[in-house]
Amino acid sequence: MAIASETATKTSQASLQELAKRHLWMHFTRHGAYEQADVPIITRGEGCYVYDEHGNRYLDGLSALFCVNAGHGRTEIGEAIARQVGELDFFTVWSYAHPRAIELAARIASLAPADLNRVFFTSGGSEAVESALKLARNYHRERGHGSKTKVVAREIAYHGTSLGALSATGITALRQQFEPLAPGGVHVPNTDSYRWPADRDPLWAADQIEEAILFEGPDTVAAVILEPVQNAGGCIPPQDGYFQRVREICDRHDVLLISDEVICSWGRIGTWFGSERYDYRPDIITTAKALTSAYVPMGAMIVSDRIAEPFMHDKAMFSHGFTFAGHPAAAAAAMATIDIYEREDLPGHVLRKEDEFRETLESLQEIPIVGDVRGAGFFYALELVKDQDTKETFTDEESEDLLRGFLSGELFRRGLICRADDRGDPVVQLCPPLIADTEQFEEMREVLHDVLSEASKRTLGTGAVTPKRVRRAP
Repeated sequence: MAIASETATKTSQASLQELAKRHLWMHFTRHGAYEQADVPIITRGEGCYVYDEHGNRYLDGLSALFCVNAGHGRTEIGEAIARQVGELDFFTVWSYAHPRAIELAARIASLAPADLNRVFFTSGGSEAVESALKLARNYHRERGHGSKTKVVAREIAYHGTSLGALSATGITALRQQFEPLAPGGVHVPNTDSYRWPADRDPLWAADQIEEAILFEGPDTVAAVILEPVQNAGGCIPPQDGYFQRVREICDRHDVLLISDEVICSWGRIGTWFGSERYDYRPDIITTAKALTSAYVPMGAMIVSDRIAEPFMHDKAMFSHGFTFAGHPAAAAAAMATIDIYEREDLPGHVLRKEDEFRETLESLQEIPIVGDVRGAGFFYALELVKDQDTKETFTDEESEDLLRGFLSGELFRRGLICRADDRGDPVVQLCPPLIADTEQFEEMREVLHDVLSEASKRTLGTGAVTPKRVRRAP
């Protein structure tokens, strides 16, 4: 039976738990974990912090899934949405336009690198990737190369969950349940040099892309899709020169380069777009999440003039779209969000504070269980190991016990929201709002220090590090 909205707003904490467990299907969630435990219910946010239904405060060290770059509680974004609804609540961009979509497209184009001047709006990241993969196929078909349909992506990389995007996603566990997928996904090694032989060529991973293109046949490959810093596997950065080599390979074989920046755009790694950080020119950028600081859903595919050109004349059309893409309220939210990024120079703040953030996390390597510390900007991961010298990793059973049996719950209990994950080797990921500063870095360190020291003692039988006092939330 449906619950009236006015009644739902008055439900008790106990009722919220009952309703959540009975009706809410949470994403990527083992619901069995909540049969005997409460669902974490977050009720409000302010700055770098969120609060649960009991009033407990948590440092949002994951920006609510790599999204809330401007921080929580920016009422000016909500006010921009309200003003827009008072003017125009909704109209489609299917053969029509409205002022906010036009203004936002022009503003994104002014910030995007090189000649990426065409903006195709979506409702989120998977839709942006899906659009890019379809455009890559369509572009080659328009030029008489309809056999170019395959996409090369990296192992363990995450590019979305729709069937097309899932063909590019390189995480076996996410793919198996839904096979057969859209055909054409080809996977190559990623840039996780922490586990490479010491004498391996730094550009080996880039060259593996060319080997894959040649093996598949250049006349069958439409695109290469890469994140500037790969999320899944634990914030994996590229080697120096990696993207320049990939660009050369793509040009040599008439293959489009898609920069998947659903996470790495809008200042996350210190530049407006991640491709700027590593000085490469993609043909297409996909973006979402922090475009509106996630205050409302929105994504976009940003396309170079060269790739858009075949669709701009006569009766040509890219036959693709989404009902809510370019929504006036979402576009207004994005404009207000970009105002904040520019006014407070949040990309510049990330660059200025990046070294301090990294050094804070590197100090945790005194704990025996902490192996590699890697990432860029405000996007870092700690890889957990059984032995720092040999880099020995954990078995699947050990990883399950470490991450889900202890770390995830204990970090949350101590007031830190981050991600403990093993889509690859076990890692803890940190991705705070771009307004974070020394106070938040130290708070993260103190919680991580205590919890990882305890994890090291439990897992390795060593407690060599003296736990430090955790700063308790007020």
